[in-house]
Amino acid sequence: MSNPVTRRSILKWSVASVAIAGTTPLHAESVAHTLPALSYDPAGLEPFIDVATMNLHHDKHHAAYIGKLNEALATQPRLSTIGLDELMSTLANIEDSALQMTLRNNGGGHWNHSFFWNIMTPAAKSGKPSDKLMKAITDSFGSLEKMKTAFTEVAIKRFGSGWTWLILKDGKLKITSTPNQDNPLMKGLVPDEDLGKPILGLDVWEHAYYLHYQNRRADYAAAWWNIVNWDAANKHFGA
Repeated sequence: MSNPVTRRSILKWSVASVAIAGTTPLHAESVAHTLPALSYDPAGLEPFIDVATMNLHHDKHHAAYIGKLNEALATQPRLSTIGLDELMSTLANIEDSALQMTLRNNGGGHWNHSFFWNIMTPAAKSGKPSDKLMKAITDSFGSLEKMKTAFTEVAIKRFGSGWTWLILKDGKLKITSTPNQDNPLMKGLVPDEDLGKPILGLDVWEHAYYLHYQNRRADYAAAWWNIVNWDAANKHFGA
């Protein structure tokens, strides 16, 4: 039986690994993806996100993505040696469409949720944008409040399930949205205008808010600003 990853795509992966890590995947250790622990108590985001939603979202939904991701990678020793960021940015090189979609959905689910937990914090620790990030926000949107309004509007209008992002693209900040578990790292899979470095990201799948907000996505998106971890956003912007 032939391997779903062709000789051509293996070569692509090998070249990418050499360029980025300086080694070939044949000599690297497999990456076992695990559920990241929250840096705050699951109840710490209340009343903006309730503890029941956090427990279900983190312990069940995110864990399920990781389980399916590891299951798929267990059959692909070369792919299992690379980090999650690199996997996201090179998914388009995988020529087996079924494997690519499995990794896109579940690897994307793992990356997106890991980012999401990190970009939130209890309201008392929310902080504020750094001077550098605030200048970029003002240059791109006019003010912080205008950026929040535009971001929230995009989140509300996202049809079905997906994510809303504040990204850094070509030296400027931009608001964009991706469906399902896609993200702005997926070069070759998402439109070029949606590619960039994520600074903020909001999950607008119903499981992220339905227990508390029911169908009121607008209320959820507006409340989320109270628990944005600006220290984390500042680090993403300055990295």
